[in-house]
Amino acid sequence: MGIRTFKPMTPSQRGLVRPDFAEITKTSPEKTLLRPLRKRAGRNSRGVITVRHRGGGHKRQYRIIDFKRRDKEGIPGRVAGIEYDPNRSARIALVVYADGARRYLLAPVGVQVNDKLMSGPEAEIRIGNALPLKNIPTGTQVHNIELQPGRGGQMCRGAGTGAQLLACDDRFAMLRLPSGQIRRVPSTNMATIGQVGNQEHKNQKKGKAGVNRHLGRRPHVRGSAMNPNDHPHGGGEGHAPIGMKHPKTPWGKPALGPKTRKRVHTDVFIVRDRRAK
Repeated sequence: MGIRTFKPMTPSQRGLVRPDFAEITKTSPEKTLLRPLRKRAGRNSRGVITVRHRGGGHKRQYRIIDFKRRDKEGIPGRVAGIEYDPNRSARIALVVYADGARRYLLAPVGVQVNDKLMSGPEAEIRIGNALPLKNIPTGTQVHNIELQPGRGGQMCRGAGTGAQLLACDDRFAMLRLPSGQIRRVPSTNMATIGQVGNQEHKNQKKGKAGVNRHLGRRPHVRGSAMNPNDHPHGGGEGHAPIGMKHPKTPWGKPALGPKTRKRVHTDVFIVRDRRAK
């Protein structure tokens, strides 16, 4: 698992840095775990664009990932292969359980083909095993952490991410997240031991604009380059500044600073904010 550079035969290869895919052992996905992925180009269920600069991109199929792992508690599984997933930055592991079921899991650092994995309170403290937080020793690195019991892992699912278990009691466990935030979650929540694989993902360089188009990301035009009727920042002679009291979105809403988080009632679970010095 690493990254590779290229001898520049074209301008786009001069700054190109890509993963070497050395950890990939299986190139064709499991057909029973594939689902069609319809392109929506940033539109919601009413067809209104709610996320700008999306569209096009390469055709994909969605891989069904088991983020819960609760219905396979106590059943041992074997890693049959490590695969590339076009829908996420992490690698995924195909696990074949003793009862014949096949599931995709997020592949942690250090998990290899033929490794044995298990979930549940009786599982060993081993990388790739999923246990309730109250059964995991303090100081352990974990990922795929539930926010609510039984809802499935929602935190630390990206490549190279992981949280550290700082403390735990009968009700809550305290975690240090990758952002530096310290947060309390119920101690009965499930978490997977280890750090998500593909840590070198952050060191990649696309090399050319066409890679973003393959990913479904369209060009982003600056508001100051537009006309006044298209954007509040537009107009003026030459390189004009924003010119208004505060930066605005194309629809005149405050931007670049105003808080948009609405679930403030969950702030009681935040012990230390990520912005704290």
